[in-house]
Amino acid sequence: MKSKYDVIILGAGHNGLVSATYLARAGLSVLLLEKNDYIGGATTSQKVFPDYDAVLSRYSYLVSLFPEQIIRDLGLKLELRRRATGSFTPYVKNGGDGGLLLSNVSEEQSRQSMFELTGNYTEHEQMKKFYHLSRVFADNVWDTMLEPLVAKEDFRRRFDANDASREAWRSLAEEPLGRVIERYLQNDLVRGLVFTDAKVGVFTHPDDPTLLQNRCFLYHRIGNKTGEWKVPVGGMGAVARELEQAARKAGAEMLTKVKISALDLTQEKRGAEFELDGKRQTVEARFLLVNFGRNVLAKFTQGAFKADPTDEGSVFKINMLLHRLPKLRATRYPSAEAFCGTFHSDEGYEQMSASYEQASSGRLPDKTPCEVYCHTLTDDSILAPELRAKGFHTMTLFGLDTPWSLFARDNVTMRREAEKKFLASMSQWLEEPLEDCLAVARDGSLCIESKSPVDIEDALGLYHGNIFQDALTFPFAEREEQVGTWGVETEYENVFLCGSSALRGGAVSGIPGHNAAMKVLEVINGGGGSAAPSGDVQ
Repeated sequence: MKSKYDVIILGAGHNGLVSATYLARAGLSVLLLEKNDYIGGATTSQKVFPDYDAVLSRYSYLVSLFPEQIIRDLGLKLELRRRATGSFTPYVKNGGDGGLLLSNVSEEQSRQSMFELTGNYTEHEQMKKFYHLSRVFADNVWDTMLEPLVAKEDFRRRFDANDASREAWRSLAEEPLGRVIERYLQNDLVRGLVFTDAKVGVFTHPDDPTLLQNRCFLYHRIGNKTGEWKVPVGGMGAVARELEQAARKAGAEMLTKVKISALDLTQEKRGAEFELDGKRQTVEARFLLVNFGRNVLAKFTQGAFKADPTDEGSVFKINMLLHRLPKLRATRYPSAEAFCGTFHSDEGYEQMSASYEQASSGRLPDKTPCEVYCHTLTDDSILAPELRAKGFHTMTLFGLDTPWSLFARDNVTMRREAEKKFLASMSQWLEEPLEDCLAVARDGSLCIESKSPVDIEDALGLYHGNIFQDALTFPFAEREEQVGTWGVETEYENVFLCGSSALRGGAVSGIPGHNAAMKVLEVINGGGGSAAPSGDVQ
């Protein structure tokens, strides 16, 4: 390790690795400092249940927002597979069990399934019109995610081309999302299905005046202009490994098990003081990139972190290993077809309004909305061959309307209660309790791991368990001083955010990592705009 570098990156999560690769390939000396004993942060895969050779993506699980441009620029060898099923939502109608199956490969199957639920074909056509709004928005916004920020009004003018574009802007950027959902869709189950994309990870409701629900919805629907969430072959750990290899090949250096004790952000040479293997070390750099949240940065600067209420996280994560897939009460649908997409439970539109109100009053909802999916039905490479042969599978559950504040007082008790409720929510649609399908460890315990927002904050430093670090932002400049910036700037010269707390950060995207690297290269090249388009960095 040298005593001076061009760039020091604090945190070796996927965004830090993206920055490191771009900058090292541009000829800069780069050092990444990571507190954990592994590289990849929240995108790593881990052997969650030691008795079984199964590698699970512990915190993040699907890829939509990672731009194909970054994959091409960095020469990443990633295989992202399409899920045959988009979503499956079970329901009871006239005393019988049914299910709304939306296919990624057969529109006619989706159309017929919608007819069985609603008794008409109108709702399917209306849903297509509704999703066309997000497709129009994506067409106008996606390519700008890797460019300096544009003023909101200038951005709005991009939507003046026709009535459809103006409707997309008004519906998704100006009015609460609930209004457009209620304009286009009539069925409560369908309304709830589309609104879940506005709720995963954040605590919000259809009429939220902050438009947090709109921002969350857009992040789930604009990725690579299609919004489709794909399965990374090898799990999220494969994404982290590929990025690590690219960064190392470019010449970036990495240190793990680093305990940072102090940061110097005010001198001409920014510096970091840390402990490694019991020894105190100091390094300097011209640029410092911060891959953790503003809340963590404030601890090193003795500054006050001013959180907004919308920054609170609201997700309950359950990782499971199953020795067999459960059978559905809706017997016409094979389990493998239902669970390879996103399986929705207790996520009706009115039901989620009730669960939001109950959680807002400080208690776990009577019915807990959640969604699950099974990685191994699309990619079983994360299981050892013997587990595949025996029919084992992984299952991931994301619980909604579980804000950090519910768990802050007594995390252990509340986590236990929440886990029971979410398992019961799923089991109501099954021929058997979900617990009966869980693999059993040698000590007799079930292979299930639950993480509340408090646990997520403790493990990853994410403010109040917010999986996006901060409240998600619109993809344009909302204040005059942001216009023309990369959205990564801080109040400290040459100190930039390269993680999810940057503007346009959040999710597994690599976008803030790219943009922080472009900001560094812009400064080096004299600050004259976008001095180094990402495709030209070698």
